[in-house]
Amino acid sequence: MGLNKPTLREAWRFWLKLGLLSFGGPAGQIAIMHRELVDRKKWIEESRFLHALNFCMLLPGPEATQLATYCGWLLHGIRGALTAGLLFILPAIGLLWGLSWVYMVYGTLPAVAAIFHGLKAAVLAIVVVALCRVARRALKTTVAWILATMAFVGLYLFQLPFPFIVFGTLLVGFVGGRIWPRQFGVANQPVADALEPAMPVNPYTTLKIVLVGGVLWFAPVLIAGLSQGWQGTLAQQGWFFSKAAVVTFGGAYAVLPYVAQQAVENYHWLSPAQMLDGLGLAETTPGPLIMVLQFVGFTGGWQQPGAMSQLGAATLSALMTTWVTFVPTYLFILVGAPYVERLRSDARLSAALAAVTAAVVGVILNLAVWFGHHVFLPMSGSIDWFAVVVCAAGFAAMQWAKWEVIPVVISGGVLGLLWGWLA
Repeated sequence: MGLNKPTLREAWRFWLKLGLLSFGGPAGQIAIMHRELVDRKKWIEESRFLHALNFCMLLPGPEATQLATYCGWLLHGIRGALTAGLLFILPAIGLLWGLSWVYMVYGTLPAVAAIFHGLKAAVLAIVVVALCRVARRALKTTVAWILATMAFVGLYLFQLPFPFIVFGTLLVGFVGGRIWPRQFGVANQPVADALEPAMPVNPYTTLKIVLVGGVLWFAPVLIAGLSQGWQGTLAQQGWFFSKAAVVTFGGAYAVLPYVAQQAVENYHWLSPAQMLDGLGLAETTPGPLIMVLQFVGFTGGWQQPGAMSQLGAATLSALMTTWVTFVPTYLFILVGAPYVERLRSDARLSAALAAVTAAVVGVILNLAVWFGHHVFLPMSGSIDWFAVVVCAAGFAAMQWAKWEVIPVVISGGVLGLLWGWLA
């Protein structure tokens, strides 16, 4: 398959559009990236995209953000990685800051809620379409189907820890690839693509990235501690969310219970009701779901401003939380991606990651079911038939009428606003 090599300007426009349209949490974002980068634009080959997704699933932090950063690195090296990673979250940072301020001042957002009511249903349609495509391409053997099913059942029915699923599947792939290579996709996986890695493996470059990234990561925390005291809200948020960034595997769905407990019960930055409202805001804005941590930081600064104004303290807290959450995300990719790409020709690693590919289908299905449950069965407990109809229409429009993502998303938002006005 011939690949199209975009210019940095073309990639810049795409990553900005993705940042504006990346609704639906990690499932929706991975779906949109797969559709655009692999199917439509043909910038990245299928096997390389799945290879990158597998690696990102093994890392702590938001997997969709890491995947965007990895894909940007594949296309344009370090500049591409930083461009993709930053543009993926910048629209969400600005929008969530504004919504957080409105929430703290006014408390209710009826018009915004109506728009996102339709948006969520449209995004669910995008997720389902992409899930079908990824499953059709990734599940080509009996073993792959079994691994995907086991991953979904383990996550959805038994609530097994996400790292247990992914690393357990990785181990199965290492062993199974030696015993039964064809069933683990080794014989069918190409090891070289037309698009070569944008940056070769260089230990000195790796060391430089680690040192520079470490300084950038912790400098704001040290400045806050030295200027406002280590018991101040800003410094405490810096340390706490730095720890959360490196110990929470499984993305936002894994980090949220830990953060909610600590932020509400230990630090008293916000109430349980505010935590739920913040999750709702994050779910209905573009960007990674883990952006809810910015809301936690904003609320903590607003309610514990110290000597600063409420808005000033909240803004600094939101920036601190976002900074220490995402800098390690980019650091992990810039350090690890060159080595992971170099190992693509290793048969045993290919078998292990092929197994993870199958498990990832189950993971995405679990996220889609979780997302669909919240869309179709809101807190009222009754079926939201408006959401069902919009989702079905969006699925039909993309699957058979070949609509693109933007018209589906815009139509969902407009329908949600009209429905909110009529209801």
